[in-house]
Amino acid sequence: MEIVLAIGIGVLASSGVWLLLRPRTFQVIIGLSLLSYAVNLFIIAMGRLKIGAAPILGTHASDDITSLPDPLPQALVLTAIVISFATTALFLVVLLASRGLTGTDHVDGREP
Repeated sequence: MEIVLAIGIGVLASSGVWLLLRPRTFQVIIGLSLLSYAVNLFIIAMGRLKIGAAPILGTHASDDITSLPDPLPQALVLTAIVISFATTALFLVVLLASRGLTGTDHVDGREP
């Protein structure tokens, strides 16, 4: 499962970087979204997923703190999802305003 997660993170990150280098604004926005998804998956993977463990406390909570999963990566990813949604909405509004002012959707404002 770890190799599938690593490949998924790699594909999302490389696709995001490739789209960031494209000349059209919408492709840049989608590239930023894919890159943020890759970072979110990476943060969750670094939180050491535990199979069969409760998110915070189980029904048989023990005194051993190492048996509990770390809630910090989950909180960081939840915050990152909200921020990336707001940033994507802002970028789309700027895209529409730029398209209305310049008449093109190229990043530099010029058609090739």
